[in-house]
Amino acid sequence: MSPTTMRPRSNAARDTAVTMRANARAARLWRGLVLAVCLIVAVGLVAVQLFLTGDAEIEPDRVIPAAFGAGDGLADYVVRRTNLPRGLVALLGGALFGISGALAQRLFGNPLATPDVIGISSGAGAGAMLVIAGFGATGLGVQGGAMLGALVVSLIVYGLSWRGGVQSYRLILIGIGVGACASAIITFVVTRLDDASTQRAMRWLIGSLNGTNERDVALLTCTLCVGVALVLWIRRGLGDLALGDELAAGLGVRVPVVRFAALLLATMLAAVVTSVTGPIAFVALVAGPIATRLLRVPDAPLAAGLVGAVLLCATDIAAQTMPLISPVPTGAITALFGAPVLIALLVRRKATV
Repeated sequence: MSPTTMRPRSNAARDTAVTMRANARAARLWRGLVLAVCLIVAVGLVAVQLFLTGDAEIEPDRVIPAAFGAGDGLADYVVRRTNLPRGLVALLGGALFGISGALAQRLFGNPLATPDVIGISSGAGAGAMLVIAGFGATGLGVQGGAMLGALVVSLIVYGLSWRGGVQSYRLILIGIGVGACASAIITFVVTRLDDASTQRAMRWLIGSLNGTNERDVALLTCTLCVGVALVLWIRRGLGDLALGDELAAGLGVRVPVVRFAALLLATMLAAVVTSVTGPIAFVALVAGPIATRLLRVPDAPLAAGLVGAVLLCATDIAAQTMPLISPVPTGAITALFGAPVLIALLVRRKATV
């Protein structure tokens, strides 16, 4: 082959490589822009939360000083001790819901395989109700019961779904069944509680950010930091699982370890935030698909966390400000907007799970 024949081919290969590098740079720039916008919007929504002072007559120029501890009695209580923790819990909790849902969706290869669909959130509710009924627990006791209930249900669902591997359709169907059993336990326990315990139980079950405090913010902050570190640790192995267990094992991935670690991480992230906010549906379900569509990549758990933060902050503000019906529990608003997304996912999958 003459040099004149080889030269056009080498030029074409070089042009292709340049184009691919340019496309990769453009994709990275786009992803960075999307993540930055999500972060700015989430922080902006937390700032908006500070100004929702309700019936308290607090001038806007007193809000920011109060947020930094320089306010008077009323402004300090409403802004710093009520609105600021609530906004931060929405930010951190939404991020945890988003990461948890994206991990589960990636692990099982199905957008419906999220903690609120496969029964983990219901398990958290059952655990919380049992410790309220059995021990009269409050605060940390309820949170501990919720985490334990979520962990037990996740292990039951995973164990019953295992048949030489886990098929997503089997996991979802078993999860729905186990979640229904957990919901039945919740109903049974609530009907047997005294009035005071029933009020505590219902405040938790409605899925609301009312009453959150600095301790909740600290718990969610620590959980998010640990969760992000663990996501980065297992992310490569989790991505290789998309190629199939055999090929992933051939690439050196310890498949059972990665699967169990991802399941445990998704469960505990969802359990911790549910223990603080109560069961808030659909944030974990929709954050991952939205992040995937925005970033145009199939694996984006941290981006799903940012999307989840925006979603929960926005729905919490809507729950406090919607005309005619506000205030309402945040969980009611997420269900209102999340249910159509669930229906759309089912329709797009042509009635299959």
